Amino acid sequence: MSADILLLDTDTEVALRDSVRGLLAGRCAPAQVLRAYAGDRSLTGTLWPVIATELGLAGLLIPENRGGAGGSARDAAVVLAELGRFVAPVPFLTSSVIAATVLLAGDSGLLGDLAAGDSTVALLAPFSAATSAQVPGLHRDADGRISGRVTNVAGALEADTVLAAVRTAKGTEVHAIPAAAVTVEPVISLDMTRPLADVTIDRAASEPVVGAQAGTAALRAGLRAGAVLLAAEQVGVAAWCLDTTVEYLKTRQQFGRVIGGFQAVKHRLAELYVEVESARAVAGYAAGTLAAGDPDTEIAAAVAAAYCGDIAVHAAEEAVQLLGGIGMTWEHPAHLYLKRAKADQIGLGGPAQHRAGLAELVQLRLGTS
Repeated sequence: MSADILLLDTDTEVALRDSVRGLLAGRCAPAQVLRAYAGDRSLTGTLWPVIATELGLAGLLIPENRGGAGGSARDAAVVLAELGRFVAPVPFLTSSVIAATVLLAGDSGLLGDLAAGDSTVALLAPFSAATSAQVPGLHRDADGRISGRVTNVAGALEADTVLAAVRTAKGTEVHAIPAAAVTVEPVISLDMTRPLADVTIDRAASEPVVGAQAGTAALRAGLRAGAVLLAAEQVGVAAWCLDTTVEYLKTRQQFGRVIGGFQAVKHRLAELYVEVESARAVAGYAAGTLAAGDPDTEIAAAVAAAYCGDIAVHAAEEAVQLLGGIGMTWEHPAHLYLKRAKADQIGLGGPAQHRAGLAELVQLRLGTS
């Protein structure tokens, strides 16, 4: 572990957290989020422009000399933790983290449009993809037109532009295609606050935005940044579940006693608190290594992705159970967090794949003593 990676928030990060939390508290109420399950995606249309342009977070990870805010992965982790706390239905992870990181490897003007909030971008990869090899390569014909199909893409429904990986003899290129030129079919998703879609491309014109020599590395960087910062979002989900459960158990009575006073309940909450704080440290360290370009980034990313997904699901399950009957109702937001936690758990690789990757990184030989 690198000794110079700060785990405590700086004053700037505290201010950023307060700004994002204040905005979401006023504009992202659970009742509004719940409408996504009835097919109403209007909250995304009103909330995302405010986050992207008014707060200037669309280009948070893009350097100032390229039109962005010049923030770091630590800053993005702060934002995603708050978006997770409110299960906000916005494409920050898919556009401002994954797609922006991929585009940084090239010199396309699309990066400036993304940074300004004028364009939302999505990488054409299954949400479960964790490596560049799992990003489908599309076909380019003799006329330079792109064709292919990619399933279960996150962020495609909100995107103005999609990024496609195109395999060539010289390597993997990344091409930008207007969303209007592709067919986007929504699919039934467990988490409708981050819905998935199947994308079909039939001989669409495209613009190369990352060359063949840098394409594979760009895809790898984008997915790695996504996995690290998805862990931060998972911490936000888990923290909301813990805080909400504790507050409820302080007041709810059974058999003439406050439920939170029962020893068995205290033990469960204490164990969950330790898990959530451990996840916060793990995700914070991973974001810190990514921001610093630290040699430990690959290992830290794998640890965070392997650990935080399971903790978020456990926290959401405990919330639903300990909230009792109210936690099982459609009106209470607990189910929103359980769905986001479970969907995130299998996103960008999932714990099992990252544990296997971690074993290779630390040269652990399974099955040997």
